[in-house]
Amino acid sequence: MKKMILCIMAMMSVLTLSAQSFYENEVINNMMARRSVRKYLDKSVEHEKLEVIVKCGINAPSGMNRQPWIVRVVEDQKLIAEVNQAAGRSLFYDAPALICVCIPENGGGALDAGLLGENMMLAAQSLGLGTCCLQGPVRFLLSNEKCKFFLDRLDIPSDYKLNYILSIGYPNEQPNAKPRDASKVKYIK
Repeated sequence: MKKMILCIMAMMSVLTLSAQSFYENEVINNMMARRSVRKYLDKSVEHEKLEVIVKCGINAPSGMNRQPWIVRVVEDQKLIAEVNQAAGRSLFYDAPALICVCIPENGGGALDAGLLGENMMLAAQSLGLGTCCLQGPVRFLLSNEKCKFFLDRLDIPSDYKLNYILSIGYPNEQPNAKPRDASKVKYIK
């Protein structure tokens, strides 16, 4: 009986250590801490950090290594201000930088672009930056003639289209996690 109790205690300590190391994993903690940020400090993002973030993005997997995305990084705060003025509102939550992700016009590459974006958002999180993935402003930009100058400045090839924009900057908020619906997950054994 004593051996059985010791064995159970040993198993419990192994399970406890396993669970602790799982949650102490910095990659997992980074994923669990990342939230969409919609308030940014009035502070530019260092170009070197943007380069690291984009490098992490383009190292995302893509089907048959096609790498179908095109990325445009907007650091020109004057350009961002001009498009916001033309729109009559802040399209990007006053973020000091934007990462614009484009995919082929024929519709391919959306999944690959999503993987690229998630890598960039997690890289930004690990560097102390906040991000928000925006698609509403894309629809607005594509349909508003007054904002055509912004799209022209992105220099997107004619066979590509703007898919989404990441606003990026130093966060001025720390949003709490919203509830997640774990009932949508089913394990098939």
